[in-house]
Amino acid sequence: MDDIDRRIVQLLQTQARMSYAELARQVGLTSPSVQERVAKLERNEVITGYRAEINSEAIGLGITALIGIVTIAGSEYADVADAIREITEVESCYFMAGEESYLLKVRVGTMAELEYLVTRLSRLPGVGGTRTTIALSTKWESRPQDRS
Repeated sequence: MDDIDRRIVQLLQTQARMSYAELARQVGLTSPSVQERVAKLERNEVITGYRAEINSEAIGLGITALIGIVTIAGSEYADVADAIREITEVESCYFMAGEESYLLKVRVGTMAELEYLVTRLSRLPGVGGTRTTIALSTKWESRPQDRS
């Protein structure tokens, strides 16, 4: 990856729907050259997908919580991760070093839904306990990093 590829990635992080023509204009290449570079970045899994950013509150998911999962000694981490993957309220799952094996970012609509989710998680095979922290507000998330 060279500096032009890094700039293309940075631009797509801020506006994934940017046209090849606009990308080309901003990085100083032709549109076909930029298209080839984007395709290569996708093939090499530098770019792994495109998505719309959603206002969670607007779709009824106004509660964001971080849930730490403590696994039972001897449990298979992959089995726990596979079970977590099936729970649609889990937006992100991180494998952690430390007391908690996983840290989940979840979104739900009500406190009752969060309580139900925590109960479901605590009953998964291999889960020994949970620790939940509720976000009061989101100041920012998914901020692109400038690595130039």
